[in-house]
Amino acid sequence: MWDSVAAPVVGLMAAVAAAAPTPPPSAPVDAAPVLTSTPFGALPGQQVTHTVTIAGSGTLTATRVTFTTTADLDGVTARAEPGQCAASPRTVVCDLGDLRLGTAEAVPRITITGRFRPGAPPGTLVRNRVNVTSVESTATGAQIASNAYLLPGATPTPTDPPLESPGVASDVPPSGRSMRVPAVAAVVVAGAVAAGALLTRRRRRRHGPPTPGRL
Repeated sequence: MWDSVAAPVVGLMAAVAAAAPTPPPSAPVDAAPVLTSTPFGALPGQQVTHTVTIAGSGTLTATRVTFTTTADLDGVTARAEPGQCAASPRTVVCDLGDLRLGTAEAVPRITITGRFRPGAPPGTLVRNRVNVTSVESTATGAQIASNAYLLPGATPTPTDPPLESPGVASDVPPSGRSMRVPAVAAVVVAGAVAAGALLTRRRRRRHGPPTPGRL
């Protein structure tokens, strides 16, 4: 008797289960973080503000945003809308909970402020990075945004001065000197010799020819 009753009941339950509608698959999530640093290229000692927003559509469950930087921030503060944050000089972690993106509600926003700690040498790479994780990201992977720049003022590579050409001896006189000086001196010397010869002749004519045997 029980067998005759159980068979129709099992068949009825199978028919009901087959007729039950299948729940639709969850809508795909399209989320992308946007990172803005103001001023971009901040120098040591300057105040800087990093703003993180999440754009897209769909629902994120247990959303967490992690911000990291290679520049130490003094007096760093972080505020999440919605959610709460824990901040340190190089890392900020914010838990935003469940988010519905693409609705009329305000776009999720995180504001991080701090003073770039002095002491970083010129040429230092400053890299700011943010990633968003959620239950949904376990299948798609974390969404990432970043920016980076180099601190200016790197010391240029020293170069040796050009070698001067060795001096070359030349008979050409320096500019401004005249070649007439040696010629004038030669004329003066020649004139003096001629005058001496003439004076000797005159003396000989006055005293007559020398006596033979006398020196």
